[in-house]
Amino acid sequence: MTEDRRALVAAQLRELGHEFVAHDLSDATLDALESAVRILLPLVREEPIREWVPRIDLAERVELPIPDEAAASANLAFAHSLVAGGSNPMGLGAKLWREGDIAAMRVTLGRAFEGAPGRSHGGVLASLADETMGLAASMNGAFGLTANLSITYRAAAPLNEPITARGWISSRDGRKIHLAASITSGDLLIAEATALFITIEPGSLASS
Repeated sequence: MTEDRRALVAAQLRELGHEFVAHDLSDATLDALESAVRILLPLVREEPIREWVPRIDLAERVELPIPDEAAASANLAFAHSLVAGGSNPMGLGAKLWREGDIAAMRVTLGRAFEGAPGRSHGGVLASLADETMGLAASMNGAFGLTANLSITYRAAAPLNEPITARGWISSRDGRKIHLAASITSGDLLIAEATALFITIEPGSLASS
């Protein structure tokens, strides 16, 4: 089974989750869903446990596609990533690319990620900013873990409309990497974030 096939099924499961949240389901529909899950869940549980395998060489600089929406890609680095893993049915499925030393991610958030009515959940936006800044660090040869994250919300984030996060390195001091990010929807600034990452050896990321 190819990763593309896995990502396709994961995308369908994400869509199902959003539609489940968005609609007032009848008892008949709920019964049908429950019956299907009762059949499918044991089948999935019987399969071998999946090993954590990155899709890139963690010791190499990440090269990302040309920065346009058509070339942007999910599943580029970590297929199971909560934010940019196309094979994670519970994730955001964000597409990512690079703009020089700036990392960028774009995602359209559905109803399963709703916070205030009709708006995206702030915690989801914080995850998007964190992942984008982490990507900015890694693609510039600095692999690290988040030590501190601060986010300021400037406007409500819409549902079902593309939002874009961009992250970059502000400064470096030994193992400390200071990063910044912005999240926008069109010309609207939704949030700004800063973070402190502590670098680790690339090989240790696979076992952490």
